[in-house]
Amino acid sequence: LQYKLWISEGKIQDLWTLEQRIETLQKDNKTLQQRNKALQAEVENLKTGLDVVEEKARQELGLIGKEETFFQFIEPADEK
Repeated sequence: LQYKLWISEGKIQDLWTLEQRIETLQKDNKTLQQRNKALQAEVENLKTGLDVVEEKARQELGLIGKEETFFQFIEPADEK
């Protein structure tokens, strides 16, 4: 009986390995579900919120508003 439990097909070690794999996959699924939830919230915000669109345009594209003035400060080159 011990031989069948430990060495034959379907042994206890295989069961333990599969249980560990299930636990790992469940953790991965939870992480991915949280990420999906955050991405879904961002998508919803992008669809409805103009403030987010304006913020992304400023940060990613460098755009400014109609009533704003753009100032660019250039560091002087080191004299060597």
